[in-house]
Amino acid sequence: MNRVIHPIEEESYRRLRARLDTSHFPPLTRAVVERVIHSAADLEYADDLVMDEGELEKAHVALHAGAPVVVDVEMVGAGITRRETVCRLKDGVAGPGLTRSAHGIRLAYEQVGPGALWVIGNAPTALEELLTLDAAPALVIGLPVGFVGAVESKAALRMSGLPAVSNVSEKGGSAVASAALNALLYHPVSQSKETL
Repeated sequence: MNRVIHPIEEESYRRLRARLDTSHFPPLTRAVVERVIHSAADLEYADDLVMDEGELEKAHVALHAGAPVVVDVEMVGAGITRRETVCRLKDGVAGPGLTRSAHGIRLAYEQVGPGALWVIGNAPTALEELLTLDAAPALVIGLPVGFVGAVESKAALRMSGLPAVSNVSEKGGSAVASAALNALLYHPVSQSKETL
């Protein structure tokens, strides 16, 4: 993907790197960490994010091979700038023991099947629901935000053994979740094993 980088973004990354040394991270991890920090202007994400470079490499290949991208809310999809996404939240219906967000995840899985990249930045219940499905994801970017259920759902994601990007704290949200996916989307296929 050829992408023109605006001078403001270049300067933002220069300032970020002046304040935080990210050179020790492997290439895709570095790309995710930096883009998430850039999206939130929050340097603490460098120590808060949890991911595995090997899992990111496989997800990067799947993404660039055309694997579907599923989001929990349209705001996450709006932040993913160069890829169509699937969001079924509008079709979700809350019921006993099931939030609208969780039902939207069920509907999305019925639509895309296994092998998708899942980007959850809003609802912990969406992430919890995904973990109950046999989704066989290429990657789960699980960065829901909040004081109720966010930390627990992200811990459950890490314990699941699924390939994932998550974080330890309550922080997260649509902007950082879409930024994590964009980092993989913008990273050239030919440079997967090189630093940016």
